[in-house]
Amino acid sequence: MTSMDMFFFLFIFLLFIYPEMMMRYRIMKRLRCIREIERQRGTRVIAMIHRQEALTFLGIPIYKFITIEDSEEILRAIRLTPEDMPIDLIIHTPGGLALASEQIALALKEHKAKTTVIIPHYAMSGGSLIALAADEIIMDKNAVMGPVDPQIGQYPAASILEAYYRKGEKVSDETLILVDISKKAIKQMEEFVYELLKDKYGDEKAKEIAKKLTSGTWTHDYPLTVSKLKELGIEVNTNVPRKVYELLELYPQPMGAKPSVYYIPVPYSKKESEKNAK
Repeated sequence: MTSMDMFFFLFIFLLFIYPEMMMRYRIMKRLRCIREIERQRGTRVIAMIHRQEALTFLGIPIYKFITIEDSEEILRAIRLTPEDMPIDLIIHTPGGLALASEQIALALKEHKAKTTVIIPHYAMSGGSLIALAADEIIMDKNAVMGPVDPQIGQYPAASILEAYYRKGEKVSDETLILVDISKKAIKQMEEFVYELLKDKYGDEKAKEIAKKLTSGTWTHDYPLTVSKLKELGIEVNTNVPRKVYELLELYPQPMGAKPSVYYIPVPYSKKESEKNAK
């Protein structure tokens, strides 16, 4: 074999085979970590973690959101879980398709054993909707959820209505159609959230929370922190299992650009901290 042949083989290996091998290795480590969490907590663990991952040598990122495929897989996992076995759903997502999120939320709510949603970093939009369906929400003390107000195309339904109320009825037929859809979307989402919450919080409180989260009080990307959620009356636990953070680390961002954050990736003891201060 000539040096040119060796170079070509190495190029093909780096371009196609090595990234696939590394991906399979990461998947094995993820499954092992999930199994350890299940043993520790005595639950079925389902992870829905949306991050960018470089699947090829070229490092082309794939942007992930909640899709119908996600709902199909999670519903299948719930069906495979005995009715008396608790479920932990680990979520890290910017949101996604409303229909898929609603399907997951309903399946989680209908599971007879305890359901817990664990949020190590953020669960916005559809991710928040799913979290509201769980019996317990566990999130990092710095993690956030988000409002679940409907979006019509690129605009919030609440903002479409606000523009219409200010301008009056002298608008185009297309705008009137958007106004009608917006009214229905807000009403439907408010009723859906109320149904998710009423068994946990009672009728009056569930209606209050549902209206606040769906009516466009905040922008769609407004971060609902632990303290803000508690102000709304939503119960939150901040004791995230350490293994959940280890699992999240197994979903790396694409390695194409130089990192902007640097630190020594080990925990420091109090003694080490005092030593550094000197």
